[in-house]
Amino acid sequence: IGMITLVIVLEQLGLPIEGISLIIGVDRLLDMVRTAVNVAGNSMIACLVAKSEKQIDYRVYESVIPDSPPPIITAK
Repeated sequence: IGMITLVIVLEQLGLPIEGISLIIGVDRLLDMVRTAVNVAGNSMIACLVAKSEKQIDYRVYESVIPDSPPPIITAK
């Protein structure tokens, strides 16, 4: 849907639609970065809300997954 909207906007601005091929090449990388930022932000807000509502389970929060490398920084 985003690319369709972009084509419509380019047409309305009188810009060449051929330029969209350049944008498509970069948009894939940008989309992956946007997704990573979105997931990280949602996770952080979920933790903040759980803490403010006193619903966070610190045993789970601070637990280590079996066979995983030790954390570099530990929460105190």
